[in-house]
Amino acid sequence: MVKEHQAKQQARKDEVEIKRQQALSAATNLTSHLVDHLNEGVAQAYLNQRKLDAEAKQLQTNITQFSKSATQWMTLMEGVNKAVNELGDLSNWSRAIESDMRTISSALEYAYKVGVPGSGVNVSSSSGSASPAGGSSQNPS
Repeated sequence: MVKEHQAKQQARKDEVEIKRQQALSAATNLTSHLVDHLNEGVAQAYLNQRKLDAEAKQLQTNITQFSKSATQWMTLMEGVNKAVNELGDLSNWSRAIESDMRTISSALEYAYKVGVPGSGVNVSSSSGSASPAGGSSQNPS
């Protein structure tokens, strides 16, 4: 009976040892699969982070280039604006010169007509001014 009991205990110990080995193997496999799955997620996150960093760097380069281009365009537009303003000033200046030249031309023409006999312009001594024969003043402009 003791031998029989010892044999049953030994069989149970062997059975427990086999189950322990199976449980250890299953736990190792489970841990391995969980770590592999976790590592895949971490690897994917790392790759995504690297892509984001590269895109952020490219975006920063594009922003810097755009800023330089915008500054150049602003400088060019200021130059164009200045040139347009100068053309406006030149236009005003040319109109003033043209008006002055018309006045001078009218004065010279009038002086020539007053100085030429038979031109039809009478010089009145009482007022000191000359007027055309019709009595009305001529304005060539």
